[in-house]
Amino acid sequence: MKESRKHGGVASPCAACKLLRRRCAADYVFAPYFPAEEPHKFASVHKVFGASNVNKMLQELPEHQRGDAVSSMVYEANARVRDPVYGCVGAISSLQQQIDVLQAQLALAQAEVVHMRMRQFSSMTNSPENASPSSRDTHSHQARSLFSMDMVEDQSNMEDSLWH
Repeated sequence: MKESRKHGGVASPCAACKLLRRRCAADYVFAPYFPAEEPHKFASVHKVFGASNVNKMLQELPEHQRGDAVSSMVYEANARVRDPVYGCVGAISSLQQQIDVLQAQLALAQAEVVHMRMRQFSSMTNSPENASPSSRDTHSHQARSLFSMDMVEDQSNMEDSLWH
C-alpha cells in the first residue's frame, strides 16, 4: 500500500481516479492497489474487466486478500491484452509444450548416455586384462559405478524450480 499520496501538498489521485477522471478519496477501494506511479496496471485491468466489476470483486473480498486479487487481475489482464483469445491459458499451454520438448530432449540425452556407457562397458569386458580374477572384480565394480547413476531427475524438484 502506498501511504504517501501527497504531491506538493496536494493529494495526488490514484491511477484509477486519473484514468476515470474522478476525485480520489482517501478510503477509495482502488487507491491502495493502483498507485499513481503505475497507471498501466489499472488501464489494462479496466480494459479487460471494467472498473465496476473490479470494484465489486474487491468489495466482496476481505481486505487481506485484495492485494493478491489485484495482482492476479493485473496478470490476467496483461495476458488477455497480449492474447485476447487464450489469455493465461495460452501462456500455460506454451510453457507446457516447452516442457514436453525439453523432456523429450532429456530422454534422448539420457538414452545416449546409457548407450555410450554400454559401449564403454563392453569394450572393458573384451579387453585382454580380463583374464585375472582381480581384474574381474575391478570390472564388476566399474560396471556397478557406471550404472548406479540415477537416470531420471527428481520431478518434484524440477516443478518447484519452474513455478517458485
